[in-house]
Amino acid sequence: MPTTPSPPEPRSAVRTLLRLWPYVRPVRARLFTAAFIAILASCIGLVIPLVLKWMVDGPIADRDPAGVWLGALYLLLLGLAEALLFGLRRWLVARPLSRVEAEMRAGLYRHLQRLPVAFHDRWPSGQLLSRATTDLMLLRMFLAFPLTFLLVNSVTILVGVIIMLIQDWTLGLVILIPAVPVLITCVVFEKRYSGAARLAQDQVGDLTTVVEEGVLGIRIIKGFGRHRSQALAFRELSGKLRGTELYKARLLATILGVIVTLPELAIGAALVLGAVQVADGDLSAGTLVAFLSTALALRWPVDSIGFLLAMSQEAATATERYFEVMDAAPETEPAAAAGSRAAGAARAGAAAPRDAERRDPPPDESSSPAPAGRRPRPPSPALGSARAGGPPSPERHDRPRTSGLHFHGVTFRYPDAPTGSPPVLDRIDLHIRPGESLALVGATGSGKTTLTALVPRLHEVTEGHITLNGADITRMSREELRSRVAVAFEEPTLFSATVGENVLMGGGTTEEDLTRALAVAQADFAHALPHGTNTQVGEQGLSLSGGQRQRLALARAVVGRPDFLVLDDPLSALDVHTEAAVEAALRRVLADTTALIVAHRPSTVLLADRVALLSGGRITAIGTHHELLRGNPEYAHLMSGEPAGTQEDDER
Repeated sequence: MPTTPSPPEPRSAVRTLLRLWPYVRPVRARLFTAAFIAILASCIGLVIPLVLKWMVDGPIADRDPAGVWLGALYLLLLGLAEALLFGLRRWLVARPLSRVEAEMRAGLYRHLQRLPVAFHDRWPSGQLLSRATTDLMLLRMFLAFPLTFLLVNSVTILVGVIIMLIQDWTLGLVILIPAVPVLITCVVFEKRYSGAARLAQDQVGDLTTVVEEGVLGIRIIKGFGRHRSQALAFRELSGKLRGTELYKARLLATILGVIVTLPELAIGAALVLGAVQVADGDLSAGTLVAFLSTALALRWPVDSIGFLLAMSQEAATATERYFEVMDAAPETEPAAAAGSRAAGAARAGAAAPRDAERRDPPPDESSSPAPAGRRPRPPSPALGSARAGGPPSPERHDRPRTSGLHFHGVTFRYPDAPTGSPPVLDRIDLHIRPGESLALVGATGSGKTTLTALVPRLHEVTEGHITLNGADITRMSREELRSRVAVAFEEPTLFSATVGENVLMGGGTTEEDLTRALAVAQADFAHALPHGTNTQVGEQGLSLSGGQRQRLALARAVVGRPDFLVLDDPLSALDVHTEAAVEAALRRVLADTTALIVAHRPSTVLLADRVALLSGGRITAIGTHHELLRGNPEYAHLMSGEPAGTQEDDER
């Protein structure tokens, strides 16, 4: 079952909770005010025993009804004041702490977007989800209640003990006898409960992951009749969580038993000793009543120690889990990228005329109308011959080798790969000329998808570098790079938004952009949906077929008219007729775009001008489809679709 990566070495709860200070600092005034008001309310509660002492030794002893009524009025006013102050404290902390929780949640989500893909590959989604929901809820509850009352109750206990010692120091010492065993119990409890709290919260994350996977994979579960085994797996995890929660309950019951029993015994002993002193005339009845009332007023602050310590440990664990994600290093931008971002607008403005002149020759009256927003470009005979298996365009051979998309000795190894393991990609040298389409072909597991992921820097190269029109992509900001490179993955991901919003995530802004992209991807089915392109797509787009999702993903890739297009087997889920229609429309897009296309079928390969064969992490052959088909047995085998060994048997 999925689990979170190993937690860091444990540290003290106080040091962990202090990391919340930057988030709490903006609302510190209201929190300090609320804490002061709570302390004031608790101290008012300690005045009540003193009023009782006055009443017993005064009006009651003197049989003065007017004095008794006056004392009752004092008690009523003190009780009302205490209740109003506690209500005011609650009102003061509710709004700012909900804002702290919202800002921490938003910060976590922003940080998750900036973390590299390798991080998300390691972490189960349920663990991240539980940190953004359950853990942050625990932190808000801690800031609202335990944090304040750890301070309030400490001050209340201190003031109450001083009052009791002043009234009668011998009885006060009797009350203080349980302090040492209670402190020892708290220290032992804190250490054990901390580990149990961490385990429980990690198990909640695992359980969340199982629920999420069960919901997203419900079709697989039902299709294979695996609902019983999935339910059994869920029940097993749920049982482990139940066991951990019961262990926490036993620890809490133990400390509560000690904290409640020992002070009660001390109060009983003080009552007996005080009664003897009153009988001997060494202590007034009012003093004994005030002493015992003060001791009873301290019962809740003392009894709550275990509960507050438990909530503090859970909050410390939640803080630790939150910062495990926040401390993860985001995708870094080199110093040069900051300058490129600042100069991006000026460079784009200066380059636009040159790019238009380079990429868009004067329009031909016989050419078909171009899509809205783009100047028409006549078809190139040389391009057609290259796609038919003839020699590549001389015009493209004459382009400078620094232009286009260039892999220079690129080697890649996953960060968590075992030491000494061979790289996934080994010294890749590959040049895709401006306006050229290159198909990348290779057996399953040869590294094709990994290679395409390096272009938009979803992964960072281990050695070597990649350039776009001569510029090293690591010297660009990711924002600039990904505005120039569009990607369509083999497994399309759609979001719980409208069809139009999903497509326009690729960079388009207008209805014309949306219509053009849907037409290119042969996704006109979107207009026939109940609300057209405003139809909401269900979670992960599962309300659509695989081919429909893939076409919308392709539309998203082409909607922004990118300079560079990376397509990872974009037509694998399409039927033959739809594939042919998409290919016809895609050829027009590729005529103006430098493209790298992962392909498994000859029909997709024929979209490209040239083909590169990836084998064993190396580029072993480059040429046109027909050249490789005639001269490279491995390529011919991949394109034939025959089982391994069939060609050799036929030759024999």
